[in-house]
Amino acid sequence: MLDMVIEARKAALAPGMEVKRILPFRLRRMVGPFIFMDHAGPVSIAPENIQNMDVLPHPHIGLSTVSYLFGGSVTHRDSLGVEQVIKPGEVNWMTAGKGIAHSERFEDPAVLAGGQLELIQTWVALPEKNEEDDPDFVNYQPDQLPVFTDTGVWMRLIAGNAYGLGNAVKTHSPLFYLHAVLQTGARFGLPKEHSERGVYIAKGSLEVGGQFYTAGQLLVFTKGIDPVITAREPATLMLMGGEPLGERHIWWNFVSSRKERIEQAKEDWKQGRIILPPNDNHEFVPLPESKLKLKGDPPPGALS
Repeated sequence: MLDMVIEARKAALAPGMEVKRILPFRLRRMVGPFIFMDHAGPVSIAPENIQNMDVLPHPHIGLSTVSYLFGGSVTHRDSLGVEQVIKPGEVNWMTAGKGIAHSERFEDPAVLAGGQLELIQTWVALPEKNEEDDPDFVNYQPDQLPVFTDTGVWMRLIAGNAYGLGNAVKTHSPLFYLHAVLQTGARFGLPKEHSERGVYIAKGSLEVGGQFYTAGQLLVFTKGIDPVITAREPATLMLMGGEPLGERHIWWNFVSSRKERIEQAKEDWKQGRIILPPNDNHEFVPLPESKLKLKGDPPPGALS
């Protein structure tokens, strides 16, 4: 019934801030087009460390970053001149395409000190024909995202198509991505129309096929299987998947179907050919001097 269970690993992004890193995993690089997933928070940090939390301008190619908050706020700035305060329940979809740089600043100290910040960040790999698209950023408000409710079940469609729901979030390949909240004893099944499907347990625990699974686990399901998923206690889940895109290489913040394209992106960042956000261009993250393999996990600082 299950392809595998992926246990989240700890990754340190900054002093006092650890995330749960779910994807990529050495035995399972992707679920559908999803190639990266981090779960950060709830974050409670000492005031003296707050200034270290900001994610400085850094580059991406060949992917879309998707930011979704359970709590708190983050300020996004990018090469297009976009400045967007990201709030809970919104979808923030940045398509890097041929190259973009962005920063994420935590500009409300009370959010960090009060333990309010909690977010999920994913990367969605682009089809080969879209890897060199012009970069783009769109913020979608909660009222643009349909919600489904049933006995003990609440779901918001973040992107794609599932359970007969769809929305206007622009995607580049068949996928689904949902935020679900279950009450104790609630039962539901996964979308049947997608080849690869995963359930990340952000909070709570589930029962599937007589086995129990807990927070921090990603359950990856075999094509054609229709599992019955039951909440053993109140649970918060992220459901995701879609159609596979084929092999992708990942290094730091770069994703591509071609190794040589990643080498080019490294040089582009070193030479300043990927421009910094015009309203946040006084500092940036330098290219890591590491010898990571192209298919290896991103370095710990690669939140998005």
